[in-house]
Amino acid sequence: MSSAGSVEYCIVAGGGGGSRFFGGGGGAGGVLTGTQSLTAQSYSITVGAGGAGNSSNFGLVNDATNNGEDSTAFGLTAIGGGAGGNRNITGATGGSGGGAGSDQSGGAGTSGQGNVGGDGVPSASCSYTPSRGSGGGGGASQAGGNGSCVVGGGTNTGDGGDGIEWPTSSGNYYGGGGGGSINQYNAAAGGSGGLGGGGNGAVGAAAGANGAANTGGGGGGTSDNNSNGGNGGSGIVIVRYLL
Repeated sequence: MSSAGSVEYCIVAGGGGGSRFFGGGGGAGGVLTGTQSLTAQSYSITVGAGGAGNSSNFGLVNDATNNGEDSTAFGLTAIGGGAGGNRNITGATGGSGGGAGSDQSGGAGTSGQGNVGGDGVPSASCSYTPSRGSGGGGGASQAGGNGSCVVGGGTNTGDGGDGIEWPTSSGNYYGGGGGGSINQYNAAAGGSGGLGGGGNGAVGAAAGANGAANTGGGGGGTSDNNSNGGNGGSGIVIVRYLL
């Protein structure tokens, strides 16, 4: 790199962990892209880890300790993804917000970095048969999908929000939200993880899928109170410059 030059950067924080017990998907880590002029010197760069999938029993709080960690570079900070919420807890705020369990609302995202998590289905609008779906985690380019009432064999619409493609036309995506869960053992599938490493939501007693490493993807939620939500994927910092 010359003594002064322009670089392109993509800074991705760690994704939030998915929740259990009507668990929502974890929100994606915040994503920052742009161009910056730098001089030839050493720079401190921190890559955030993904948040742990929630392993709390029924009634315990799934809070920001399950959020992804921040990533920092060049004086910029991408905010870690918000953890998914369970039946009693809203999705956590983060780079992108965590999806909510039934009866709750999705967490807020950070402006310029991500989007809101999806809402869970209110108990007043959907009985246990059919089952209630949980919200998907927000993604870098799209809000998490809201949960839906799921008839036997159906699929939760609480998909994780999609991330962004960077560089354009590269086919590489970052910052996908985790899918929500369904409290129904014969359902076809939980919510799908968003493009950019989001983990799929689980059905019945299965654990939520982990977010993919080095993408900032959120972990998938699970409906069971004995299985864990998926872990969020670690973030990444990418710098491109002309030699």
